[in-house]
Amino acid sequence: MPTRPSSSFILSRRHLPVLAQFAAANVLLAFDYDGTLAPIASTPGRARMRATTRRLLTRLAKCYPCVVISGRPLADLTRRLRQVPVWHLVGDHGYESRGETPKPTGHVREWVGRLRELLPANKGLLIERKRNSITVHYRHARDKRRLVTVITDAVRQLPGARAINGAEAINIIPAQGPNKGIALQQACRVFACDAALYVGDDDTDEDAFASAGPERLLSIRVGTRRPSMARYRLRRQEDLDLLLRALLELRSPPRRSRRAVPSRATESLRRGDHGS
Repeated sequence: MPTRPSSSFILSRRHLPVLAQFAAANVLLAFDYDGTLAPIASTPGRARMRATTRRLLTRLAKCYPCVVISGRPLADLTRRLRQVPVWHLVGDHGYESRGETPKPTGHVREWVGRLRELLPANKGLLIERKRNSITVHYRHARDKRRLVTVITDAVRQLPGARAINGAEAINIIPAQGPNKGIALQQACRVFACDAALYVGDDDTDEDAFASAGPERLLSIRVGTRRPSMARYRLRRQEDLDLLLRALLELRSPPRRSRRAVPSRATESLRRGDHGS
């Protein structure tokens, strides 16, 4: 998939009109979980949203249709977003959708067995099995570069598999099947939205970034290290809260008093604190 060499910071002052234009439209807000709504953690089980993010997302879901699209199993995602009134959840890279009973396919068992044969015994290696995909975590391995090569070579030997890089992990999904881009566009149709804003942080989100043109999709990638199809960036995961605050303000009723003190989010945007 082709990528853009660089993207602009969505929180810079000159891009506020773009954000405001989408906020005023019939827009769906969609977010990845790990690395986006929640900071990357040492193990998948420890990833949690900050309390401020949870509060902001709860308020945001009352102003916009909001969905979360993640590679996590749907049951796990549902637990983590308990009492947050998002409109829809999609797990396992698009295979699992809330309100539907997913049917596991046989390829995962075959892939796991083959990976155990092909991958070296390594204490820092963790094979996370899901219904329709696998994530191979190598965060705690010593020689990560060599291990990535070994994992990538092993995936090439799996029939019908596609490898997508994650945060110190490699996701293995069916080459022909759902992905986050398909899930995003399906959610737009279900909720009758004309446009979408999608925020994600790794290569599994590239299908979503490429799923529509700039007139219908405001695509934002967290982090600046890797090229991306996303047109805009957040510099770091912590900036997500500022983006959520800005989206809330853009749908808030106008203040009656001209002398009202600007909020931290809007004032930061006006000053252009996040660069261009």
